[in-house]
Amino acid sequence: MRFSWSRFGTWVVAFVVGAVYGVAGTVAQAYRLGWFPLGLVLALVGVIALLIAVRLLTADRWAALATGLGVMIATLVFSGAGPGGSVVVPQAPAGEFNPGILWTIIVPLAATVVIAWPDSLPRMAALEWDAPEEG
Repeated sequence: MRFSWSRFGTWVVAFVVGAVYGVAGTVAQAYRLGWFPLGLVLALVGVIALLIAVRLLTADRWAALATGLGVMIATLVFSGAGPGGSVVVPQAPAGEFNPGILWTIIVPLAATVVIAWPDSLPRMAALEWDAPEEG
């Protein structure tokens, strides 16, 4: 695999898009609709769909890795206290469900699964070889 500026540009764009999704997910994951953690579910669906889309559309594990790193770095940066002491993601009261913990754990796991997923499954490759040629 040789270096190309277009692939590097793809990685940079994937990182930035991942960071945008990471910021949105980090802020939104705390929203609840009654007892249901709606913000967490929507944030996870959005990030997992983004990771899958980047992997499928670019056919490049490195672009999916850049997207995952963007999400994780944005989560790390925005979940801490700011320079003035303000907190974007507050700590849940003791004894309550904390969606931030799941957000912090599931995103890297989802990125790992999407990045490690094989390019093609052996069964699918066998089906492609058995398919009749159009001609």
